[in-house]
This record gives sequence, C-alpha cells and structure tokens, in this order.
Amino acid sequence: MSEVHIIRHPLAEIPEDLPNTIPSVLKRIYAQRGVTSAQELEHNLKNLLPPSSLGGVKEASQYLIQAMRANKNILIVGDFDADGATSSALAVLALKKMGHAKVEYLVPNRFEFGYGLTPEIVALAKARNAALIVTVDNGISSISGVNAANEAGIPVIVTDHHLAAEHLPNALAIVNPNAPGNEFESKVAAGVGVIFYTMLALRAALREDGWFTEKGIAEPNLAELLDLVALGTVADVVPLDSNNRIMVAQGLARIRAGKCRPGITAILQVAGRNPALAQANDMGFAVGPRLNAAGRLDDMSLGIECLLADSYEDALKIAHDLDALNRERRQIEDGMKQEAEKMLDSWSPEDTPTELPWGLCLYKEDWHQGVIGILASRIKEKFHRPVIAFAPGDPGFVKGSARSIPGFHIRDALDEIAAKSPKLLSKFGGHAMAAGMTIAEEDFVEFSQRFDEVARKYLDESDLSLTLYSDGEVPAAEMNLDTAQALVHGGPWGQGFIEPMFDGEFFVLNSRVVGEKHWKLVLQQADGKQSVDAISFNSVEDWPQVPGQIRAAYRLDVNEWRGQCSLQLRLEYFERA
Repeated sequence: MSEVHIIRHPLAEIPEDLPNTIPSVLKRIYAQRGVTSAQELEHNLKNLLPPSSLGGVKEASQYLIQAMRANKNILIVGDFDADGATSSALAVLALKKMGHAKVEYLVPNRFEFGYGLTPEIVALAKARNAALIVTVDNGISSISGVNAANEAGIPVIVTDHHLAAEHLPNALAIVNPNAPGNEFESKVAAGVGVIFYTMLALRAALREDGWFTEKGIAEPNLAELLDLVALGTVADVVPLDSNNRIMVAQGLARIRAGKCRPGITAILQVAGRNPALAQANDMGFAVGPRLNAAGRLDDMSLGIECLLADSYEDALKIAHDLDALNRERRQIEDGMKQEAEKMLDSWSPEDTPTELPWGLCLYKEDWHQGVIGILASRIKEKFHRPVIAFAPGDPGFVKGSARSIPGFHIRDALDEIAAKSPKLLSKFGGHAMAAGMTIAEEDFVEFSQRFDEVARKYLDESDLSLTLYSDGEVPAAEMNLDTAQALVHGGPWGQGFIEPMFDGEFFVLNSRVVGEKHWKLVLQQADGKQSVDAISFNSVEDWPQVPGQIRAAYRLDVNEWRGQCSLQLRLEYFERA
C-alpha cells in the first residue's frame, strides 16, 4: 500500500455574507472550497448557464425539429455506463414528453460491439429503420461510425462530453462543451448534462416554432428529469462545478420529495437506502454501481428499462435483477483483485527494477472485460499510481481500462504514446482521470514499458504517496449530530467540491469486527470527554488489531437505524498516534 500523508487545507477568508445559521465549521469548509459569496450556494434553476450558450444546440434543435415534423424514427445510441444509461433514458423521455413517439434507444453490448457508434451499430440502426441517430455520452471519436451512417443515409447528431481527437466526426451537429471552439463555460458537464441542455434548447426552439400550440400539448417541465441528471453526473464522477451542483442539488431534492423516476426509487430501496434521505454519495455508491453492473456483466438495456419504467412494481423487478448482477460483479471483482495483488506482491519481471512501475499495467487472460475498470480503480487506490487493467478482447487484442491520479492526465499520456509509437494503440479515448483502449496482445509488454516511461516523465516520486486533504479538526463543541446533518445537507459534495474530511487524535474505547472486513469503534477525542461511534470499512486486513490511540482522517456521517439518527465518524484512514 502507498504511503499516506494528511495535509490540512490552508485557511481561507470566509465570505461575509454567509448566513449565521451555517455552522462555523461549514463556513470554513466553503471558504476552503473556493466559495466567495452566498450566491454560489444558491441552487436555483434560474442560476443555470443558459442552454443557448452551449455550442451546437441550435443546429441540433433544427435537425431534430425537421425529424419530428416528418415523424421520422429517431434512434438514441448510448454508452454502457450509468452516464450513458441516464442519458439514453433522458433523451427518450424528453422527446416523448415533447410529442414525438417514434423514438427508441440502442446501447452497444460491450462484449459484441465495444464502445460508441461503430459501423456495426450503424448496421443495427439501419435494420431498425432509423432515420436520425442521436448519440449520447459518446460519438466525438466515432469517425468511422458516423461515416458509415452517412453512407447508409442516416444522419447523425453527436452529443458527448469526452475530449475530442485531432479530427471530428462528419455529423450534422456536434454538441460537446469540450469540442474545439465551444465556449460553454461548464467544461465538466457529464453526458447526461449535455443531452439535458440539448433537450432544453429543443424545447425552446419548438416553442418558437409553434409546435406545442399546433399539437395541442402542454409544454413539458423538463426539470422533472433532473433526477436522471443528478444520478448520471455523480455516477460519472465529473467535477461538481457550480452548474453541475445546481442540477445535482435539484435532482436530489426531487428524489427526496418522491418526485423521481420509479426506477431510481426502486434501486435505492433494494440497496437499503432511504430515498427520503438521498444524497450524492447514494447515487455514486448505491444506484450507480447497480446500473453499471448491467453494462459490465450483461446488457445496459436492463438498466435503461429500469429508468424508463412507469410503475414502481415494474421497476422493482428490474432493480432486484440489477442488485443480483451487482453481487455477482463484486464476487468477480474480489477474485480479480486478489489475483492482481498476488502479481504485485511477487513483482520481479526480467530486466526491470524490482520496484513497481510508476505507470502500472496488469493483464490476465481470464479477467472479465466488464470489471477491469473497477479493478484498475481498486489497484490505483491501494498503490496510488496510474493503472491500466487489461482483459481479452477480439482475437489477438486486449482491451484496457485506465484510472489515474491527480497530476497525470491519462488521455494525454495515451496521446503521447500514440504519437511516438503509432502502431501500439489500435484505438483509445477518455479524459483526465479515466480512459479506455485496445492494443494487440503481443504488444502488451512494450506498451507497458512506454506507459511507465510517460508516467515517470510527468510524475514525481512524491506523487506516488496518497495525500488526504483535511479540513482540520472538529472542535469538541461541534462534534455532534447537528453539525453532521449540516454537513450532509451543505453539498452536494463530489468530485471537484469534495466532501468535508477532518483529522484528529482519538482514544479507542472499544473495537469489534463487523462484516468480517470492517472495524466498528467507539472513540473519544484526545482533548474531549464525549464518546462517538465510528466505522472503518475494509480495514481489518491492514489492522488486525486497533491501537489504543489513533490519528484518523474522518468524515462526519449521519447514521440512520430504525428511524433514529445518530452521529457516526466514517474513518477514511487511521494510523497509530
């Protein structure tokens, strides 16, 4: 396991206009997150960036209106992760709400077709009599797929958020905040955020075109779909800038109020989470993984059907299937993780130093293609270095899923390898912290060496140590349930607007193992008198016995049990004090 350092955020000036009702510890956290005024904490929809400011939406809207007026078949082509699933569901629901019934979706099965709009997917679209393809959460790198669609007489609108390559697809319109020349201020929108904005722009264009009056239908309230935006945005781990925070906060509020898709409610309940108390981490750690399990092990259509279900009863049946797939995924993941750690424990490849590479590539011929992304994340978390996990792909090829650490842009690294060794990478795509690629199996060793070289070029040895950034100590007077609840509701927290974490020293009054891998503790602040419950997940392996006094990095949690709420510390890391 990598070395761990706990560093406290520097103190920042607290905005004077923050309300006195906000606890002092939360005011300090907001300042340390760069908040400069109370207005930045107002999650009102009127504060969203205007849809018209997203480049490409005007052109996309006009082509969509043409298809709708001609009553043509519109096919949504999505991705097989939670962002892709929510994007697909949102596009279908929005178009139907706006009076266009002839809309379907198609998500490539990762084991048969791979990622994105490919010529093979175009052939399926043609068989479905698609007259217009709209990609969601993919398409910016689908040059051959868009060309195949054009040759088949099926025009394409691309909506995506991934980084563009040197060349762009020959689409009717491209809606992507990260496309060259797009001046949209929120470059970190998820795929579901991009299609949501596209649908907002389409609604405005339809209003101006007189569509709703002609059809005699009420103009839909697209805010009803923000639950899907919240789920996809959090699950895709994009940074929560102010625009994303507004959409996530509004979506979570709808979920808590029971005004969300039955599928989201059903998945929360099979995961043992209370929808009335739903927060961003429930989307990231409960709903998202269960949706993703469908795309990893089976077919993401199962997840999309859950999100599209109109009744809770229908959604609950599918949610149970998703939960079963997620349990299977965990078993597969545990086995692969044990195999990977065994490889690393005995690392001694020929002609290389015995130390682990700084850019780490792992491959085993029987690893599951749908689980390598999670495996890469787990190994990255333990050894704190960029990791690519590979599994068999098409004959002669292996597919990799990469996860990175702060300071190392994984897609740029792959771009550099491709520039120097064009034959090494068959295809690749992604963004700063995650990417996917295909290479020839025979090139695995050479690619691994090139990846390590690029990692050593851009990383320092200090980057390989895990740094936990702390918001300081929680004073004994504020170590209570009220503070914890204020922190929970002070978000939404997530990537780029990180959940508050604190550090301090504690006496361990009691400790016991729960669930075989977790420590349940009773702690007392070193300078306090009250005791507080704590939980440390997956720490028994590292600490078979808990020291009598510890220094811990922790978060304040609200633990709900049988309708009663209490304060609980969630330990992210602890060491002997």
